[in-house]
Amino acid sequence: MSKLIVSEFIALDGVIEAPETWHFPYISEDMAAHIEAALKTTDIMLYGRVTYEIFAGFWPTDEAKGESIAEKLNSAPKYVVSTTLASADWQNSTLIKTNVIDAIARLKRETPGTIGITGSATLIRALTQAGLIDEFQFLVHPIVLGQGLRLFDGLTAAVPLKLVETKTFTSGVVLLTYQPASPA
Repeated sequence: MSKLIVSEFIALDGVIEAPETWHFPYISEDMAAHIEAALKTTDIMLYGRVTYEIFAGFWPTDEAKGESIAEKLNSAPKYVVSTTLASADWQNSTLIKTNVIDAIARLKRETPGTIGITGSATLIRALTQAGLIDEFQFLVHPIVLGQGLRLFDGLTAAVPLKLVETKTFTSGVVLLTYQPASPA
C-alpha cells in the first residue's frame, strides 16, 4: 500500500497560488537539498490538471535538462486528474477522468511506495476530505501575500492533524510535517 504525501510551498497566510512569483528568493542550499532528497523517495507523482500542464510544459524541455530533478520528474510514473484533458502525453503519464476518489484509493492500495502530490489545490482538498492524505509537508515561507488561492479554502469539515516534524532552513522557510490525527 502506498503512502500519499502532499508537499506544498505555502505562504504564512496559507496562499499557494503562483509560487513562481514569491517562492524563489527563499530557496536555500539546505532547502533545495531537502526537496531533492524527498523527490528521490517519491515513486509516483499525482497532479491536478493545472499543475500537470505547467510541469509537462517545462520539465521535458531542453531548458530544464540541467535541473537536478528533471530526470526524476520526467521518468517517474505520473497520474493526472482531469475531466477536461483529452490525453496526458508527458512520458509515463496516465489520465484519471472519472471516479477520482475511488481511482486514487485503488492506486494507494495496489501500488507500493510513496505517491507525491504538489500544487493541485482542488485535488488536495478532495483527497483531504476523503481521508486519503497520509502526510502533509508544508514548506512555510516567511511572507504574507494577502491574496490568492489558499490551499484549504472550501473544505466543508475540520481535519485534525498532528505535528510530527519541524525543520527550519537557512532562508527562514520552515518545514512543518503533519499527519492526520484522531478527532479531539
